[in-house]
Amino acid sequence: MNSSKWMSLLGLANRARKIISGEELSVKEIRSGKAKLILLSADASANTTKKITDKCHSYQVPLKIVEDRFLLGKAIGKEARVVVAVLDNGFAKKLVTLLD
Repeated sequence: MNSSKWMSLLGLANRARKIISGEELSVKEIRSGKAKLILLSADASANTTKKITDKCHSYQVPLKIVEDRFLLGKAIGKEARVVVAVLDNGFAKKLVTLLD
């Protein structure tokens, strides 16, 4: 996986204010139908992983796993992040292709 590509795209999405990070906020966006893609770090707790995975399944939101919380946070210029929701279709589609 070429992490620099998806990370710079996520950074772009962040600057465009098309993402939200954090477990609670992401769940809220999944429920409201605004989340187009969820990025979950591979090192998220079992509890968080289950919660996010279940929510994504029930609302048919694509879910991608990324290496770890530090990469995810770094991509958006923040501290470690476990969950990031992408709120824009264009960014979501492109990220899915980069993360496949």
